[in-house]
Amino acid sequence: MTNLGPAPSTGSPLVASGLTKVYGTDHTATHALAGVSLTVSPGESVAIMGPSGSGKTTLLHCLAGILKPTSGTVSWRGEDLTTLSEGRRTALRRQDFGFVFQSGQLLPELPAVENAALPLMLAGTPRAEATQVAAAWLAHLGLAGMEQRRPGELSGGQAQRVAIARALVGSPGVVFADEPTGALDQGTGAEVLSVLTSAVQASGAALVIVTHDAGVARYCSRTVTMRDGRISGEFHANAPAQQRAPQAQVPDGATNAAMAAHPASGTPSAPHDPTQGATR
Repeated sequence: MTNLGPAPSTGSPLVASGLTKVYGTDHTATHALAGVSLTVSPGESVAIMGPSGSGKTTLLHCLAGILKPTSGTVSWRGEDLTTLSEGRRTALRRQDFGFVFQSGQLLPELPAVENAALPLMLAGTPRAEATQVAAAWLAHLGLAGMEQRRPGELSGGQAQRVAIARALVGSPGVVFADEPTGALDQGTGAEVLSVLTSAVQASGAALVIVTHDAGVARYCSRTVTMRDGRISGEFHANAPAQQRAPQAQVPDGATNAAMAAHPASGTPSAPHDPTQGATR
């Protein structure tokens, strides 16, 4: 049955606690994450913002069960993703999580409707039912009549809308987007972001976006900034200005940009102790 309404919610947040991720050993070790804790509430939209090398993409991959952290936990609906087998994590990513990547990563030989329906078909949904749900999402995203077009016959913005439909067909609890407008021009990127945030909100899912762009962060209700594998600031849209705690770090470029994106927040609402959970 086609259903574009909010997915049934368990009310469960996605909770990361004390995440570290270390590549290499001894003097060659790189600490991509150095004690990160983050909670994403049901229906919330969160931008993870920072420069290249800050750890934001590694954090997204750990939250989504793509990577196992070196230490720490990621809790989702009563399960710790860090203890699950690869098969179980793959099934969870297919059933509970949706993904939108910078390049869309659509299969070039499949038409739009089958690209969008792919997660359902991989989960065992009959093709006719899966494509019906996918076609409804494509229509909802402004692509009615383009169901049989292949990716090479779509503009960049249209292809990203297909990717958004693919992320939402399975009624996920969380949608992860990694630089979803990075390959688009400014106007098309703004259009895609508007579609993405409104569609995810309509589905009832939470949204986690990794970006280096303050313009992208403006579309989210909360922005978390990262530096050197740690959270360096946190800002809420339309929140009253709050005083900076004494232990707050001096804002870096990403933090200043996020403050500009959410001017009502003024200063970080929940600064993090830079020594807490550090692995170096």
